[in-house]
Amino acid sequence: MVGDHCTLSGDSAALHSQRSPKSGLSCKMVLQAVGRVLRKSKTKPNGKRPPTEEKKHYLEPEHTKVRVVDFDLKELVVLPREIDLNEWLASNTTTFFNLINLQYSTISEFCTGETCQAMTACNTIYYWYDEKGKKTKCTAPQYVDFVMSMVQKLVTDEDIFPTKYGKEFPNSFDSLVKKICRYLFHVLAHIYWAHFKETVALDLQGHLNTLYTHFIVFIREFNLVDPKETAIMDDLSEVLSLPLPAAQNHVTER
Repeated sequence: MVGDHCTLSGDSAALHSQRSPKSGLSCKMVLQAVGRVLRKSKTKPNGKRPPTEEKKHYLEPEHTKVRVVDFDLKELVVLPREIDLNEWLASNTTTFFNLINLQYSTISEFCTGETCQAMTACNTIYYWYDEKGKKTKCTAPQYVDFVMSMVQKLVTDEDIFPTKYGKEFPNSFDSLVKKICRYLFHVLAHIYWAHFKETVALDLQGHLNTLYTHFIVFIREFNLVDPKETAIMDDLSEVLSLPLPAAQNHVTER
């Protein structure tokens, strides 16, 4: 299940970080800090999940101004000169998988076959395509489970995400990273669209905003997802890309 993916992938991310000790320590520190606070948040909002909201509450200034960092995330995604591109993509992709998986787990009990009968975001319904290309409409929790299982399998495959020194990345690595990032975007978009109220109730909107912004900056930097795919969330992406006064970027751990 989702929780298991997170634990297993953490080992994979650690192995990658061992190969690239200089691959952006500040980036890792920020992501790890977000992960720690998410893991500490055990309190769940009371009551049943309200119906899927049509209004984009995540665009309201009271929510978009909440972040957990006060510096330019673009500086964290730029490829360091001493790091191989594939190593950088592997390390970051694995870490984003871990944190998006963790972020989803905080609201997963409210994402059920009854409350989320389809994998939706804005006016879009995402369909799952199996290995044979068969198109299937499934519930959101089923879709997310398919995504996390697929990504888990890829990032722990030594032939695709090698962790041993001297082992080469496959020729298909770039296309597989793009596939992973596209599916991870779907999960983030669904959290905002269908579960933002629960996220706010858990006081985790700052972590979600920071994770989303960092992810968008990363995929844009390396052209990993077609802009047409992410267009449904462009309004949020643009708002979150605007700098805020340092005094507003404050979230207290509890």
